[in-house]
Amino acid sequence: MKFSKITISLILAAFLSGCASGLNSMQQREYAAMEKDGVLIKEKNPNTGMALGLLPGGGSFYAREPGLGVVNLLFWPLSVLWDPFSGKQGAESINYDVTKHYLKQEIKKEMSELDDKLALGKISNEQYIVEKRKIENKYSYE
Repeated sequence: MKFSKITISLILAAFLSGCASGLNSMQQREYAAMEKDGVLIKEKNPNTGMALGLLPGGGSFYAREPGLGVVNLLFWPLSVLWDPFSGKQGAESINYDVTKHYLKQEIKKEMSELDDKLALGKISNEQYIVEKRKIENKYSYE
């Protein structure tokens, strides 16, 4: 009897919490702003992740979570209740991480070019500060 209660508790916990941790509220706002500005890199399609979640473990495997994919495979067909959302959230997380990495590389590149201009005397300290703020604002999604 205890085994059944434990099993049911685990299934309910998995169902209520989902298996993938999605973006937090701040990251969701950044994600939306990046998407609106057209800079979001869509390496994974959230809708595809959701659709694949209908297959045994498909959403989790799509979201590069093979461990969760195996768990969802074992809990199939119950995992159909949460794995589509895990696939969607996982795809969004991947897109967010890839975009953040790309933007960090871009700001680093632009700041390096700006530093070179200052070092070579092509711009003044005042111009440097103005241009630096422009670059920081350009890549600010927080």
